[in-house]
Amino acid sequence: MKTEKEKMLAGELYNPLDKELSDDRLRTRLLLKELNDTREDKEEERSRIIEDLIPNANEGLWLQPPFYCDYGTNMVVGEKVFFNFNCVVLDVAQVTIGSRTLLGPNVQIYTATHPMNHKERASGLEFSKPISIGEDVWVGGSAIICPGVSIGNRSVIGAGSVVTKDIPAGVFAAGNPCKVIRHLDQDE
Repeated sequence: MKTEKEKMLAGELYNPLDKELSDDRLRTRLLLKELNDTREDKEEERSRIIEDLIPNANEGLWLQPPFYCDYGTNMVVGEKVFFNFNCVVLDVAQVTIGSRTLLGPNVQIYTATHPMNHKERASGLEFSKPISIGEDVWVGGSAIICPGVSIGNRSVIGAGSVVTKDIPAGVFAAGNPCKVIRHLDQDE
């Protein structure tokens, strides 16, 4: 029989109030409190906290506090990724972010979702869909990335966009819902 955590990571309906998951989120909240309270000149302390918070991050991850996430352990982050102020990552499922990707202030990445059927939703169970953001992507401020979305390498997502469907590589996409505006030249 699967644990609630195994169900969560498999994208199946799971109970978010499960003790193991609640304990994991509490650990994360305490690390986030530490991170968000660090002074700007305490780089070594921030680095230590980030290593504990997001163990699957590569070199050069920059999180500009405040930053928020559900678990941190379900994030896989490439090299030299930048999160500007006030980003939120609901990493109930895996969130993969490629190297050199830039996320503007207030970007929100949501893998968590709920059943459309009101009876299932009333049960308190939820599920998740993984998100993948490629390399060299720029996500403008206040964009929202919805569950199950992939964004291709080198793409740019306009500020305030709501990304509800996959975005291919090498495009500028914007709007609500987000759609491809134009293809980018290789030199752009």
